[in-house]
Amino acid sequence: MLTDSDIAMLCDIGQSIAFGDSDDRHEQLFRLVADGYVQKDGDTYELTAKGEAAVVDRGAGLNEA
Repeated sequence: MLTDSDIAMLCDIGQSIAFGDSDDRHEQLFRLVADGYVQKDGDTYELTAKGEAAVVDRGAGLNEA
């Protein structure tokens, strides 16, 4: 089950917020990748359809310009 912190990270990824090498959330990020919510695309991470659905299901919105 996704935590509020997981949903917040999915929202950050959906808004293309980058994660630095020193970011302490890498373990959480790698778990979300392993669980199929996020995929790596080159040097960036993006939501999969499963990740987008999880954000929508939790009522969180992605700020799309």
